[in-house]
Amino acid sequence: MFHPAVPYVPRRTRKSWHAMHLISTRSEAGQHTATGRTWTFREALFLGQAPDGGLFVPASVPPLPDEDRAVLADLTFPERAFVVARHLLGREVPDDILREAVHGALDFPVPLHEIEPGIHMLELFHGPTHAFKDIGARFMARMMSALRDTNAPPLTILAATSGDTGGAVARAFHDLPGIRVVILYPLGKVSPRQEAQFTTLGGNVTAVAMRGAFDDCQRLARQAFADPDLSARTRLTSANSINIGRLLPQTFYYVHAWAELARTAPDSELVLSIPSGNFGNLTAGLIAHRALGMSLARFVAATNENSVVPDYLAGRGFHPRPSRPTISSAMDVGYPSNFRRIRHMFGEAGDDTGECPPDSLQTTVAGSSWTDRETRDCIRDLWRRRGIAIDPHTAVGLLGLRHELGQRPGARDGPGARGVVLATAHPAKFAEIVEPLIGQPITVPPGIARVLDRPRHFVEIVPELGALGEVLAGFR
Repeated sequence: MFHPAVPYVPRRTRKSWHAMHLISTRSEAGQHTATGRTWTFREALFLGQAPDGGLFVPASVPPLPDEDRAVLADLTFPERAFVVARHLLGREVPDDILREAVHGALDFPVPLHEIEPGIHMLELFHGPTHAFKDIGARFMARMMSALRDTNAPPLTILAATSGDTGGAVARAFHDLPGIRVVILYPLGKVSPRQEAQFTTLGGNVTAVAMRGAFDDCQRLARQAFADPDLSARTRLTSANSINIGRLLPQTFYYVHAWAELARTAPDSELVLSIPSGNFGNLTAGLIAHRALGMSLARFVAATNENSVVPDYLAGRGFHPRPSRPTISSAMDVGYPSNFRRIRHMFGEAGDDTGECPPDSLQTTVAGSSWTDRETRDCIRDLWRRRGIAIDPHTAVGLLGLRHELGQRPGARDGPGARGVVLATAHPAKFAEIVEPLIGQPITVPPGIARVLDRPRHFVEIVPELGALGEVLAGFR
């Protein structure tokens, strides 16, 4: 069902298409760099982050043409993704490579179904590691494999993870020739099942457990990328959402959700709630909204008690701080790196601090934060009323969506707008939290079951660049 006999091809000729130009978030907001420097998608894909330490963002992307938007509702998810990818990347990536990357990466369903009146859940956890990050990681791995210089020395992928990124990246790049993978994670601060997905593969994948928090992992990764000698010697690049190659394919499922709902209610307002930690997922949604012209009404940035961004959206300033541990551990981020991109998109310069957000950002994105107690109550309540098990991160997103729509459990009438919550991980990945709340075991999906009994291997280090450098130097 995912490979149509006659694939949809946009009617425009290749000559009429743009090529994507990327700039750094450290350029003037909305402008090219001071030197006029831009980068292609391929350059940005292998660099990971901009040479000035900023993150890559599209300089501009024309809206998706009306003729392409008009057919989206009749296409499958991979076909929709190909239309979006072809539009974003323009003439830079040949059609045969792009189509193979899209269809190879998206060979699993992404269903959307109503779970409460007016509220839909987009299930993004049916990929190989049962987390939404499979979509971006698998597309990125195929792009890197197809576009890399086969005569160059091996690449080293360094990915910091708070849980799901590690498994998705490790699986996507496992055994790919010419690519080595280092997964950096906070020791004891990811779920046991998440840890099993990236510590049991071996081969070209090395897991590094750091004594500290996820923010320390991000800091260490940033230091490694900023070290010109270390970066050059090991040919470092990133597979986190700071890499534009991981971020752009996440736009695919926003367009997919919009197109699915357009089949039955094309004129309805749409509110999307995103469980948010490092804010790559929300950034992709905003690219879909602004650059692709999707008629998405509003976003909800739903966080746990690590509420740096909701506080900022409420006018209390952007002040990164140490993260707090919660049961939605993948969102335990006190310094969300992708928020630089969001602020740049809305005309703000600078990386670290800020006071009041622009009116346009407050109009587009609402923030909310939720406690562990509220998260547990949400998981228990949805199971009791609907028989649907969700993981803690999805529960945070559902709480944010209910709040934004003004809907509470048991309300008779649905809201005026249609809501979509992104279900980012299979509940079995957090069985130790979910099962006691619903009172029964969760069936373990195959992507998790096959690694549970395998031996786990990792290198333990202190949170210092020298310690990480020793691990990376061992690859030479």
